[in-house]
Amino acid sequence: MRRPDNIIDDASKQNWVDLYAPEGLQPYMKLSRLDRPIGTWLLLLPCLWSIALAAPVGAFPNIWFFILFSLGALVMRGAGCTLNDIADRNFDGKVERTKKRPLPSGQITLFQAVFWLVLQCLIGLLILLQFNLFAILLGAMSLFLVAIYPFAKRFTYWPQFFLGLAFNYGALLGWAAVKGDLSPAPIVLYLGGIAWTLGYDTIYAHQDKEDDVLIGVKSTALKFGATTIYWLIAFYLAIFAALLLSGYLAGLTPPFYVLMAGAGAHLAWQARTLDIHNSDLCLIIFKSNKNFGLIVLAAIIAGKFSLPW
Repeated sequence: MRRPDNIIDDASKQNWVDLYAPEGLQPYMKLSRLDRPIGTWLLLLPCLWSIALAAPVGAFPNIWFFILFSLGALVMRGAGCTLNDIADRNFDGKVERTKKRPLPSGQITLFQAVFWLVLQCLIGLLILLQFNLFAILLGAMSLFLVAIYPFAKRFTYWPQFFLGLAFNYGALLGWAAVKGDLSPAPIVLYLGGIAWTLGYDTIYAHQDKEDDVLIGVKSTALKFGATTIYWLIAFYLAIFAALLLSGYLAGLTPPFYVLMAGAGAHLAWQARTLDIHNSDLCLIIFKSNKNFGLIVLAAIIAGKFSLPW
């Protein structure tokens, strides 16, 4: 049953969790951000890029791996968000955008949140065990990055960097799952993805900068301030260059570069449109990175095939 007073501020008023999910499950789903799926997309897309990049020439990506990584991104993003809410439970109630989250609003207890965290991690482990040994070991190493991010905002103005380390790990893991090793192409992709996250999450952080000052946490939005646009251009140039270089290293064909022009145009639109003083616009631009990621995915897949002439 829908309770409009429980809808979290940055979730769509028409999100499926508040509209259709059983009321008893809604707090758990909101801990996992199932009412706000954009984060799952941003975690998943580097995985899909990497799987597609590792596909044989003239072949489509491994669909089974697409499915496994999609499920993995869903549960591990949920686990990361649950850990974040546990860590921030004493801050979230003081911030307008987050005060309706399940823990600060009292919809769920700390014990229940920890139980939900453990359950999601176990599901993630079961999914990881479907891959080769190298990918399993590589995936296990990411847990440190997942654990440190929620606390980064307490000691550095660069928590978005730590988010980038965790959120783009799939750029390494996707390739490893297909190939059983690593090479320069996925490493360049990973480094570029970190720059991408620094860009889009700085935009996102501008929604909270006044509250962050009041409660004493840090972000790149606070560090960059009025110079954000220059940093954003630098980060977006870095991800665009990294994508082109990784495509070159993987031997992608001309259709990749043709479609990448569209991805570059989308990044340019974000930079041209950004107004750091307009929270609603910041959220729209942040969410638009899903479209950027899908254009890149289409470009990589197309780059595995030659033009018919």
